Amino acid sequence: MLRAMAELFGERGFGADVLVSLRRILLSFGAAVVVALPLGLLMGAFAFPENLLNPLISPFRYLPAPSFVPLLLMWLGTGEMQKLALLFLGVIWFLVTLLMDNTRAVSRDLVESAQTLGANRRQALLKVVFRSALPTYVDTIRQMLAVSWTYLVIAEIVAATDGIGAMMMRAKRLVRVDEIMAGILVIGVLGLVSDAILRGVRWGCFPYARDGRK
Repeated sequence: MLRAMAELFGERGFGADVLVSLRRILLSFGAAVVVALPLGLLMGAFAFPENLLNPLISPFRYLPAPSFVPLLLMWLGTGEMQKLALLFLGVIWFLVTLLMDNTRAVSRDLVESAQTLGANRRQALLKVVFRSALPTYVDTIRQMLAVSWTYLVIAEIVAATDGIGAMMMRAKRLVRVDEIMAGILVIGVLGLVSDAILRGVRWGCFPYARDGRK
């Protein structure tokens, strides 16, 4: 497998496939975070947004992301947007719900104390609730980024010409098991690296939220 990986990177331009896959993950997951973060904050802090949006969002959590593939192919074709949309849909519903739960977990006493000291609703939301929930937001984002990596191959096996998933499908047609295993290993390594980066962000930016373990 290591020999196959060396051959892939050295002779077949696999590095370009890795960069394509990494870009897809970053773009789709970044878009999901941009959408989910304000929704999770508002739904967790106020009853009206939750009562309005939660019944619409919750059913989608039970739908597997691959079930959207036929619709995405009809609406977006086989190009890049179809792959990005599938990766986006694979995490957005859970991300909104989990961020909402993170917001709810903020102590009500903190909000009441801020309001007693003169904070209005906007200040209490942004300076108390949002800042208090930030460490748990990072934890949730880290966990859902791992889920996003699990959908990568599914997104790239449908009419794809580049990316790790496309390479694995080419290897499948040629019965190159070692190359398939190399692709799996690379995805795992990329996932571990991204997880370590977010762990470092949480550890460095929120020392007050550390649990004391070494």
